Amino acid sequence: MAKYFDVHPQSPQPRTIATVVDSLRSGSLIAYPTDSCFALGCQIGNHDALDRIRTIRRLDDRHHFTLVCENFAQLGQFVQVDNNVFRAIKAATPGSYTFILPATKEVPRRLMHPKKKTVGVRIPDHPVARALLAELGEPMVSSTLLLPDEDEPLTQGWEIKERLDHVLDAILDSGDCGTEPTTVVDFSSGAAEIVRRGAGDPDRFE
Repeated sequence: MAKYFDVHPQSPQPRTIATVVDSLRSGSLIAYPTDSCFALGCQIGNHDALDRIRTIRRLDDRHHFTLVCENFAQLGQFVQVDNNVFRAIKAATPGSYTFILPATKEVPRRLMHPKKKTVGVRIPDHPVARALLAELGEPMVSSTLLLPDEDEPLTQGWEIKERLDHVLDAILDSGDCGTEPTTVVDFSSGAAEIVRRGAGDPDRFE
């Protein structure tokens, strides 16, 4: 049964954030709000939680998982970014974008695209997500909370609790955070390619 936390959307309670991060370090899979929509999150290296995400979303091995980072210092540890790409990403973050880039050796193989050796990264602009990342001190593995055969992600904490209570460990609810996933931009070839149009304005990369 998932623990349910009601979190302030602008000033998340430090004690609640610390409790959830402790559970992440203990192997939990959580649902949490971002600046685009709710997402599933776990600690890097948590194989059980990663398998649960794959099961919940029915993902194959070609799916790009996302490393949600607190800042560019973290992001730079896990992906290779040249100067031109860095400037383009810097101008758009924090924000509702996911960037696909070549992974460094810090990224576990299970998180990479099996052929391209790439991984998604992003820096969110949501107080709750940023508070979690600051307390955790490392990126979270993340995936949009979009259930199979459904057109839009779940938007209500109570509904997430009702439908996924048996497979999640914690749910952070700070109110409706939208239904549109991030805009995904693939920079793995050095040039921007829009893979998915979403909450972030794609025009700046076209």
